[in-house]
Amino acid sequence: MGSRYKELGVDVKKPGIERFKGAIENIHPGAFCVVQRDPRDPKWGHVLHTDSAGSKPIQAYLMYKETGNASWFSGLAQDALAMNINDVLCVGADPISFVDYIAYNPLIIDRVAMLGALADGFAECKETLAREGSPVAFAGGETADLPDLLRTLDVCVTLYGRVELSRVISGDAVKPGDVILGLRSGGPCRFEKQPNSGIMSNGHTLARTSLLSEKYLEKYPEISHPSRGRYTGRFKLDDKPEGLGASVGEALLSPTRLYAPVAAAVLRKVGGVHGMIHNTGGGQTKCLRVGSGVKYVKDSLPEPDPIFPLIQREARVEWREMYQDFNMGVGFEFILDPGSVEAARSAAEKFGLGVQVIGRCEKGVEKNTLEIDSRFGKFLYD
Repeated sequence: MGSRYKELGVDVKKPGIERFKGAIENIHPGAFCVVQRDPRDPKWGHVLHTDSAGSKPIQAYLMYKETGNASWFSGLAQDALAMNINDVLCVGADPISFVDYIAYNPLIIDRVAMLGALADGFAECKETLAREGSPVAFAGGETADLPDLLRTLDVCVTLYGRVELSRVISGDAVKPGDVILGLRSGGPCRFEKQPNSGIMSNGHTLARTSLLSEKYLEKYPEISHPSRGRYTGRFKLDDKPEGLGASVGEALLSPTRLYAPVAAAVLRKVGGVHGMIHNTGGGQTKCLRVGSGVKYVKDSLPEPDPIFPLIQREARVEWREMYQDFNMGVGFEFILDPGSVEAARSAAEKFGLGVQVIGRCEKGVEKNTLEIDSRFGKFLYD
């Protein structure tokens, strides 16, 4: 089966990264993130993580060019920060401090306005996290004028976390009988200003090019590689398809949810957390990287947020690919001992977001596998 996403130049399986395994010092190879022992204090581990807002900055750039309003860039700060914090949480680490790296083409972007919007975005994230009991420090970073290298801009974050080695959630404890509790990526949340579309920061190359009209590419050729049949959609940025609850442009820029306060509350209350998963690149198949010999079964996933059926219909991709490319409505997962499920659910629900049991773990073979049983079909992944 072909992949529209791969045809656009993005491979969610990321072939080639396995070449780095021998060069990385990782005391928990099966964990969601790399954990390294503190050489000065062997009881503690360091977690250093870096990620970006992906191709989402192109969407912000389009909104900026069409409206003249640089504030559209501000949400990218939360995207880049959340992509790191949510990953670091998955090994039980406390996020401590982060730096940013913002590279851009100053010939087509007002750097002062754009950087001001991003600074406001980072400040708002810090305030939200501190208010919700998950403070993190901002140590500055780097900006780069790169007109010959970048068509638009790139927004990245590197984050440092710390975890007591006896408390690392490595995934090694994941076992048959465990329950998978999912947190919604879309809808309302106590510390968000408005309902989230659920898109987060993965799948944007496919989403953007399948939804938006080719007229934007004609007007702004810098938003795309010059080949590969980009921008086949029928929507304008301010179109509001029935059921979406926002304009197409607004839905695509909806920020990646910060799960730090929720995860911290669950970990304070529950001792039976065997694994945590942040469903970004790889979507619902992200669990495959955690544990060993596990058959993950997800047969109670919620109805996908409206943006996902819209993308599927407009992109004409198989549902099997959708579950591999997107989070499909569940952005974060706890893998729990059955006796801990209700306590975890209670702690998470206090944040006003959707929480539900989405599946379970069964005994597998040597390699992890995933079975998704949905109303769109049954799909197997390894």
